[in-house]
Amino acid sequence: MEKKQSLDSQYFKDIYEANEDPWNFETSEYEAGKYAATISVLPKQHYNKTLEIGCSIGVLTQLLAQKSNFLLATDISQKALDLASRRCANLNNISFKKLNFKDELPDDRYDLIMVSEVAYYLSPADWQMVITKLYEKLNFNGNIVLVHWLPEVHDYPQTGDEVHSSFEKIMQDRMSNVFSARAENYRIDVWEKA
Repeated sequence: MEKKQSLDSQYFKDIYEANEDPWNFETSEYEAGKYAATISVLPKQHYNKTLEIGCSIGVLTQLLAQKSNFLLATDISQKALDLASRRCANLNNISFKKLNFKDELPDDRYDLIMVSEVAYYLSPADWQMVITKLYEKLNFNGNIVLVHWLPEVHDYPQTGDEVHSSFEKIMQDRMSNVFSARAENYRIDVWEKA
């Protein structure tokens, strides 16, 4: 069986060239419900510094900004970042940065790291390396939130369950799972650095 590789920037460039809202983040009731559920389970009312991995067009970013003093929203696609920046133009506590989280993370440390619907784009080996890097970027008592679609997608190297299971396997002795829930098509896990 062929090992799937992490998806690269060209994959996402093609996706956003074909459609500016490829996953219907703006209009989907499913996405709206998932975002509301994600925000509602955050353990703290407010976070000083938040890192969002894979902000796409900025729909969840707007909600995270309300919970953060400072939010760094990142994505692999410049087009997605431009759209997110326009969407969030009235919010002055957000910065945007283009990066591929497989290869690079910001220098700062954060109180909340949001990994929503992006980790399954990485191969299992790449994701395992990123997990440790995310942990190192998290302040004590900080949270990492994982939210992922569960059904298998042909293009994606992993499923949502595989992403969450490998995180748990690597971090079970270093972090506490403070919330876990499954909906019909997605799951949310919230981890805390004790």
